[in-house]
Amino acid sequence: MTVVLLPGLLCDETIWSHQREVLGKFADVVVPDFRYVSSISAMAQLVLDAAPERFSVAGHSMGGRVALEVFRMAPDRIERLALLDTGVHPRAADEESKRWPLVDLARSEGMAAMAARWLPPMLHPDHSALMEPLTEMVMRSTPETFANQQRALLDRPDAREVLPLIQCPTLVLCGRQDIWSPVSQHEQIAASIPNAKLAIVEECGHMSPVEQPAAVTKWLSSHLQDQALQV
Repeated sequence: MTVVLLPGLLCDETIWSHQREVLGKFADVVVPDFRYVSSISAMAQLVLDAAPERFSVAGHSMGGRVALEVFRMAPDRIERLALLDTGVHPRAADEESKRWPLVDLARSEGMAAMAARWLPPMLHPDHSALMEPLTEMVMRSTPETFANQQRALLDRPDAREVLPLIQCPTLVLCGRQDIWSPVSQHEQIAASIPNAKLAIVEECGHMSPVEQPAAVTKWLSSHLQDQALQV
C-alpha cells in the first residue's frame, strides 16, 4: 500500500511527522514537495507522475484541494481518500485582497514576520507552543514560494462538482475549533460525497496533523486499513 500525504500552504513533510511514523509501519508513505509549483493542477500532476498505479491520498488544507484534483484527473487510481481541514469552494470576490497583503509582508519584512501574523489564528489557543516549530517550517520557504502557492489557491478549480463522483472510501476530518475551514463546511463536504465518514477532532484548530497528531493518526490509520474506530 502506498499513501501520499499532501501538505498545505507553506507546509512541508514535518506537518505529517506523526502520521508518517505510524502509517509507515504498514504502508509506503510519500510526502510531495509543492514549493516550486504554482497551480493546483500542476501539484496534482506532480503527485500522479510520482505515484504508483494505485494509491491512497490524504490532503491537509491546500493539500485537500490537490487531493480532489488528483481524484478528478485520475479517479481509477485512487484507493482511499482523506480530506483534512480543507475546502471545495472557488475563490471569493474579496479573497485576493485578503491573501496578497501577506505576500507583501513576507517580501518586505521576511517569512518570520509573516508567520507571526498568519499562524496564530490557525491554532487552537492552547497550542501556542507550536508557534516555534511551525514558524521554523514557514521559514524554510521563501516569499516566492508563498506567492506561487497563494496564486495557486486564488486560481483554484471549483471542486464542488467532484464530490458526488467520489466512489472510493473517503474520510472528511476537521478540527472542532478550525475557524479557517469550519466544521459546517466539512459537514457539507461529507454530505456531498457518497458514504463519506466525518470525523471532528476536539480541542483542535486548522493545523490538525500537529495539533492533535495522535487522534488524526488514529483516524487515518483506521480509514486506510478499513477498521471501525471511535476517537
